[in-house]
Amino acid sequence: MVIKNVSLDIVCGITSVLPDTGRPEIAFAGKSNVGKSSLINALMNRKSLARTSASPGKTQTINFYNINEVMYLVDLPGYGYAKVSQAVKEKWGKLIERYLHGSANLRAVFLLIDIRHEPSANDKLMYEWIVSQGYNPIIIATKLDKLKRSQVQKHVKQVKVGLNVVPGTPIIPFSAETKDGREEIWDLMDSLLADPEEEKQDE
Repeated sequence: MVIKNVSLDIVCGITSVLPDTGRPEIAFAGKSNVGKSSLINALMNRKSLARTSASPGKTQTINFYNINEVMYLVDLPGYGYAKVSQAVKEKWGKLIERYLHGSANLRAVFLLIDIRHEPSANDKLMYEWIVSQGYNPIIIATKLDKLKRSQVQKHVKQVKVGLNVVPGTPIIPFSAETKDGREEIWDLMDSLLADPEEEKQDE
């Protein structure tokens, strides 16, 4: 997709009414500091549309990015942030749950996992939970540039086994630094926009 226009159209907090955008939505989930904002900026060819931060927990709302007036990239709050109170974590969880349950336009969920490490307990819970909501999350293994090329397949397998992914689930290694994986992600999103049922399970 050629990116002509990008804007942050809608920001939903814990008490917000979720919008019906009327356009296809593709959501991005991942633990705090996994590189979600950097990925979204790379996909949109922008340096700072999604705010990146060295301190985890920056995204505390659901942010809807309008792409070319034809689709939305939806940035979900990061999970597993240790410095946030349990009450706030639960509110964020309910916000994400409300979105996954309530969006009439959601085509697919991409789950970001740090390729360098085995999936955490929170990663596994999030994966299983998204599956329980009726979606097969597509895995983006971030921070690819931190590995040697010879290590990549071993670490992809570690992610696959650690999450116990549904057979056939795409796992795309990605680097925000080198943009490796960017075209593959866009190709997948373009196919999802063409076929709305491709990644949605029968409910």
